[in-house]
Order: sequence, then structure tokens, then C-alpha cells
Amino acid sequence: MALLAGPALACGAADDPCKLPLGSYHIETPDVAHGSVPAVVFLHGAGGKGTGILRMGGPILERGYAVIGPNGLERPNSRFGSGWSFHPDRPAQRDELAFIRAVIDDAVANHGIDRDRILLAGFSIGGSMTSYLACDAPDLARAYAPVAGSFWRPHPAMEACKGPVRLLHTHGWRDTTVPLEGRPLGGGRIYQGDVFQAMQIWREANGCEGMRAERFETSGDFWRRSWESCDAGALEFVLHPGAHGIPKGWADLALDWFEALE
Repeated sequence: MALLAGPALACGAADDPCKLPLGSYHIETPDVAHGSVPAVVFLHGAGGKGTGILRMGGPILERGYAVIGPNGLERPNSRFGSGWSFHPDRPAQRDELAFIRAVIDDAVANHGIDRDRILLAGFSIGGSMTSYLACDAPDLARAYAPVAGSFWRPHPAMEACKGPVRLLHTHGWRDTTVPLEGRPLGGGRIYQGDVFQAMQIWREANGCEGMRAERFETSGDFWRRSWESCDAGALEFVLHPGAHGIPKGWADLALDWFEALE
């Protein structure tokens, strides 16, 4: 299927980001006849740019979704260059919740995005940022899909997240950059979190009855488990046999899950 190109936008192309007081973002929309469109807001990993989603967004555009890539903070003294001010125990360099909310508001007002059909996703550090946003503001987006990134230690308290969430977490079995169990960085100054502990936090937020998942599925390289006996929200954990990356087929997996939500 050919890549769908949307109408010309006032801003948002790779060489012309949309600029807001707290930062900037890129956007590409599908070719639709009329009406507002759903969107995937994707937070890049360390050292990345918001343009990354424009390069990988073909499968998302083909399904009628816009792709939106906010730009992380520039960090001249960091070896990665850009990232997100996500860690709750470190000084905030930007109000990231306010920034992402402003990105969504601007995209809704100026680019025809349907506020009620937004999937907020992210990779690596962007996945961590996605997780903290879902915890702090579960109503920011309709659902969340972190990939290869989650909470850092110390993990949020079980009761810390503000409400039930719809969340799909995807992670590589062989990931050694962000291992499932986490790891120390910076000589032990900071520690990545444990993804299994994160899933327990999400079960608590959603009021799930038990620790064990109720549904198990295998589709291709994806090993899926979901919790269904919960008070609210939706929760699924997906493993794949790869390492630190966005696995092939993730876009369709995430959008199929998103579209099946009640």
C-alpha cells in the first residue's frame, strides 16, 4: 500500500517543526476527505528527534492515523544530546506534562486531530516518559503504549498513579540496554526499574483482582498476556524475542489493541 500523504500543513514537516512556548513537534497527517483523525503521539528515545516517527510512520498513516513527534530537550552536556526530563527524583528541566498537553492541544486546534482518539507511545527513555505521564495524568490520552522503557528506581508507590489506564507495554526478551529487570547507570547513581514491578503498579492502578494474567496469546513473535478482571482500564504486557528496539509489526499490534478498546 502506498504511503498516504496528508494535506500541506502550516508547520510540522521534518525541516519546519511546529513551535510552542515549551518546545516543538513534528506532524504528518493521512489523506482523509473530511473530519478529524486519530493520532499516535510518539516520544523518541535518548538522542532522537521528533522526526523519527515521520520516518517510521508509514504503517500508522496507512491506517488513517496522524503521526506526531514531539522534540525532547536538547542537552548539550549529555552524550546522547536530547532526552526527556522524566525522573521524579531529579530536578525538572521542563514541565513535560504541560509540554505534551500543549502539543496535543495545538494538534487538535490546528491539524484536525481527534482528541478522543490519541495513543501516546514512546521508545526507550520515551517509553519511560510515556509511563510517567500515564501515571500522573491518565486522561492525557485515550491509551498508552510504551516500548522498551518503563519506570526507574525508586519505583512509584503502589498507590501513586492517579487512576486506571489503558496501557500496552512491549519489551524485548533480549534487551540489554533496558533489561526487563533494570540495571544501574552512571556508576550506580541511577537505576532503571523492573518492568515486572511496573506491571504490578499498573495492576494496582486498574484495580485488578490478582497478580496472574487471565489471557495468554502468541501471535507471530509476540507473546501476549493481559489482565481482564480489573475494575477499570485495560492492561497488556507483550514480549518479543528481540533486543532493544521497536519490533517489526509493532504499529499494527498497537493499533489493533487500541481499536479494540471499549
